[in-house]
Amino acid sequence: MPVDLLAPLTLVVGDEELLVTRAVSDVVRAARAIEPEIDTVDVEAADLLPGDLAEMLSPSLFADRRVVVLRGVQDLVEKVAAELLAYASSPVEETTLVAVHAGGQKGKGVLTALTAAADRTVSAARVKKPAERRDFVRAELRADGRAVNEEAVAALLDAVGSDLRELASAAEQLRSDTEGPITAEAVGRYHRGRAEGSGFAVADRAVEGDLAGALELVRWWRMIKLEHVLITSAMASTLRSMAMVASAGRSPVGVIAGQLSMPPWKVEKTQRQVRGWRPEALVEAVQAVAVADADVKGGAADADYAVERMLMAVTSARDVSR
Repeated sequence: MPVDLLAPLTLVVGDEELLVTRAVSDVVRAARAIEPEIDTVDVEAADLLPGDLAEMLSPSLFADRRVVVLRGVQDLVEKVAAELLAYASSPVEETTLVAVHAGGQKGKGVLTALTAAADRTVSAARVKKPAERRDFVRAELRADGRAVNEEAVAALLDAVGSDLRELASAAEQLRSDTEGPITAEAVGRYHRGRAEGSGFAVADRAVEGDLAGALELVRWWRMIKLEHVLITSAMASTLRSMAMVASAGRSPVGVIAGQLSMPPWKVEKTQRQVRGWRPEALVEAVQAVAVADADVKGGAADADYAVERMLMAVTSARDVSR
């Protein structure tokens, strides 16, 4: 175990529950690897009264090692916060303190002081942006040194969603149950129902001219009663990406990816999809999707038929343009 995990003061900053849990668990696991029966204390800062913290952090009579996890440091009352900062300036060697601060403005002064005093700081900031989730999934899939392509990262996000715990669990399953590079096909095998039933999978088949495949997925969706609007929104997004890539010209993939803020793998995939589509055919497809979107949001009595009619219109526009 890395020695720095047992440094006197570890500061965890952020409120992403999974990342906080991992940071705390790493320290406790490292301590127990050395001393299986180590004393651990896990408390909420808001529950502490003056004097409580000093008692927890003071060295024991027998110099036993101890791990103290202090959560919600931003909620410390003023006197207890002063005790914490005094301790941080001269920590006890036998005690490993893990202080968890949610970040933000509350308790900012305490955070600033702890950041300066901490032996190590771990970021547990909430993952909000799509690019950050992609980075997270990519790192999870590569945790055992495996090669991972970008389409596999996208497929897992498409199949599982945005919940970090679910994504981490799915990535662990893939690492455990597959060998060699992790591909989109591997993701599809283990998450077939959700991955193949996604709106984007339907859209991909439609813009590639596979009407039968698109209808098959739509009918599977109907069986599990998922929302029609997810299909129309995915269809609109796919056509929008195709229009953007088509208008970007023949620049290298990396240049287009930078201009459009789009991953290179997606640029390449969209370039393949847009081949053979005339501009007026894309316009016709977009108009069909707009009509279907209005229909599934209450404009038509039969949303199932509205979606299937949209898919037929999109594949027909593609066929005519070829």
